[in-house]
Amino acid sequence: QVQLVESGGGLVQTGDSLKLSCAASGRIFSSYGMAWFRQAPGKEREFVAAINWLGSGTYYAASVKARFIASKDNAKNTFALQMNSLKPEDTAVYYCAVSTLGLNHLEAMFDYWGQGTQVTVSS
Repeated sequence: QVQLVESGGGLVQTGDSLKLSCAASGRIFSSYGMAWFRQAPGKEREFVAAINWLGSGTYYAASVKARFIASKDNAKNTFALQMNSLKPEDTAVYYCAVSTLGLNHLEAMFDYWGQGTQVTVSS
């Protein structure tokens, strides 16, 4: 089992930056992968960014590439999502998730999910 706890959400203005964190604990292997997803009101959950457990490989959705940066603090087993140049369309509940299958972006491949953290970007 893997437990995930997100933090860092909040209300910001267009163009601001915000950093989300996801603390992972439990039975974890270096072959796992971690990703961020988000769900806006009335919309399906969508992939945002992924990173392998060692923090050496990343993958981004086109909508956030060049604005968001996924990283990992190996000493703390904590993942971060640095979000820059935020837009109102980035407003959503953001979830971190872990896949036992390594780096990937398909929601069905993720076994463990955090509780989510709200990010609201005002115009």
